Amino acid sequence: MPALFQLLALLLALGLSSPGGAADTVQVRVLAINDFHGHLQPPKSKEDDGSSGGAAWLAAHLRAQKAEAAHVVFVSAGDLINASPFVSALFQDEPTIEVMNRMGLLVNAVGNHEFDEGVEELRRMQEGGCHPRLGCQFRPTFEGARFGFLAANVVSDREGQPLFPAYRIESFECVKVAFIGLTLQATRSMVHAAGIVGWQFRNEAQTVNELVPALREQGVNAIVLLIHEGGFAGGGPDECPALSGPLVEIVRRLDPAVDVVISGHTHQAYNCVLEKRRVTSAGSFGRFLTRLDLTLDKRSGKIIASDAHNVAITHELTPDPTIAKIVDEAERAAQTHDRLVGKLQAPIERSGMVARDLMSGSSGESALGNLVSDAQLWAMREAGAQIAFMNPGGLRADLIPRPNGTVLFSDLFAAQPFSNNLVAITLTGAQIAELLEQQFPGHRNAQSYPRVLQVSKGFSYAWSASAPAGHRISEIRLNGKPLDRTASYRVTVNDYLLSGGDRFAVLREGSDIRAGPIDVNALEAYIAAHSPLAPPTLGRIKRLP
Repeated sequence: MPALFQLLALLLALGLSSPGGAADTVQVRVLAINDFHGHLQPPKSKEDDGSSGGAAWLAAHLRAQKAEAAHVVFVSAGDLINASPFVSALFQDEPTIEVMNRMGLLVNAVGNHEFDEGVEELRRMQEGGCHPRLGCQFRPTFEGARFGFLAANVVSDREGQPLFPAYRIESFECVKVAFIGLTLQATRSMVHAAGIVGWQFRNEAQTVNELVPALREQGVNAIVLLIHEGGFAGGGPDECPALSGPLVEIVRRLDPAVDVVISGHTHQAYNCVLEKRRVTSAGSFGRFLTRLDLTLDKRSGKIIASDAHNVAITHELTPDPTIAKIVDEAERAAQTHDRLVGKLQAPIERSGMVARDLMSGSSGESALGNLVSDAQLWAMREAGAQIAFMNPGGLRADLIPRPNGTVLFSDLFAAQPFSNNLVAITLTGAQIAELLEQQFPGHRNAQSYPRVLQVSKGFSYAWSASAPAGHRISEIRLNGKPLDRTASYRVTVNDYLLSGGDRFAVLREGSDIRAGPIDVNALEAYIAAHSPLAPPTLGRIKRLP
């Protein structure tokens, strides 16, 4: 009997006799980012004073978080590159890929912005090699991403072949975990159509659910979904008072086998439990890092518990020296291409036009949107332009003057990084009214949440959130006079909008097309001609009850 007691004591000490013992489970830490957008430097805006974020500090926090766990993976939920600041974008985001290679990123679920320069350029980001026209921008050679791009719902029109793998399986003490990656189905309406010819973007939930049987056949019972689609929670970075937006319905439709959803796209930071699943997002620009601690049951292979926290990327830790060196090299190289533009009398902000502002009662108008629209109207005046419209998603950062009031081209590029060409077209007043209706959900071709176009000086209108779809717009005026629905007007937009981007399909009907300069160059010329420039006044867009 003493020998039996000794054996039982030994088993208890090893944790082998208890079904819930530590030896029956394995702990896995998942560290996640989303919407990094090439922000190698700490972002600066009205909300960001440069004291958070930055690739070197992100790497330092990653190292600290990895040191606390035996099993760790680092993943991204899309928009790692493109819509980036000058320091990364000038070099085709090659510095960002290099930095993420050094950080040990495992996979990136492609986002809509990964497709900004088309499928072939995205493939180059994965496979390496120099740009066919521009050459290698940052180094003499470009090795491409050591991490994998995932795109479960992006397949070719003809053969149905995937652009990138649908998932990656990792094993932790013989327990398999699948990381599925996909972008939002609406990507097609968010990028230049020419860059994605021959590719389709399938329904998110349906795509994931169809993968589950194959994963089960491979012995996978734990699934983490990396999806570049998101929601709006309205609370702090670790709160979730009421998640809304497209992600909610996707999560509700997912197979119960999907345990965790790491999301992105809306640039919100939240930590939710929805449909008994952990649902997270780490904001944007590397200002947060989501830490997910998962408990896996060795017998069933399932995730039986999860804990999450959005870690703020503060500058309390010493920046990673290897990453800091790469960023410094990119900064110094970019400075040789920078130039003085002019002076601003005050910061010109984008606040008011983003989704969270609209949810808080904003009209959707912003000072930056007014400035850019005015610049585009001015640039196309010789083409007869009377009105200019700018898509809010094309404006990425506040325009903040330096201490002496000056702004550099790199500052403009941070605010407007897509380098789209301006065009002037002819539309009727009825088509302009239809364009404005297409800003809101529920109307044909509309997005799932409002996208309020920024408008040039002299043009104004009102809209009501409570009015029925297709009847939200009123009081449309040009230079104080009601818009004539039967008359023709010359309208300036960028070529992304002209192609029907953001689902503004009516713009495809424009006639008498005349091409103009690149948008950021038009902004540069406008500021130089009007320096020192004061922020435009608001009042062009009015929100009614």
